[in-house]
Amino acid sequence: MINLVIAEDHQSLIDGIKVFLEYENDIKVVGEANDGEHLLEIVKTQKPDIVLTDIRMPKMDGITATRYITAEYPGCKVIAFSMFEQDEAIAQMVDAGASGYIMKNASLKIVLEAIRAVMNGETYFDASIKRSDSPKNGSDDIPLSKREMEIVKLIGLGKTSLEIAEELFIGKTTVDTHRKNILRKLNLQGKSELLRYAMEKKYDF
Repeated sequence: MINLVIAEDHQSLIDGIKVFLEYENDIKVVGEANDGEHLLEIVKTQKPDIVLTDIRMPKMDGITATRYITAEYPGCKVIAFSMFEQDEAIAQMVDAGASGYIMKNASLKIVLEAIRAVMNGETYFDASIKRSDSPKNGSDDIPLSKREMEIVKLIGLGKTSLEIAEELFIGKTTVDTHRKNILRKLNLQGKSELLRYAMEKKYDF
């Protein structure tokens, strides 16, 4: 069962998605929020598998909320649900740790596809989105954010998580979370495989 939380400041959109998902036996909506602060409260209590969140919300935006969720609850995956298709918005959500990005004008079938794909460890981006944050190394299928690529490069240079945190002015816990996300996205098993990959790719990013 996929436990899902939906965060969106338009209640009608939440209601529409919930009605559609009622017929899916493998998905259960365990919470809903109309602002970012309420979203964090629900995630804390419900521990969902996936959060579908808008970017623009009252009290706390979806980017800030996503950054917190992926850092504090690495097992919870986030899909952005937005009307913005600008590169900056997409890049910020990816950098915050989102595993997917779909447009609000997408069909509900796309929403369903995204939820299942992300639950299976894949990334999912709306087909209408043309991403420009892919690595410039001829491997556009590598789903790493700019921050994750920075961390891979530093791992390849032999830096520890603490040294990476100091160099990038972020917390060591944040670095560790990024490492877990990198392992998941690249389907690597453990530190040794990540180190081998990083040493091979450190000059490609």
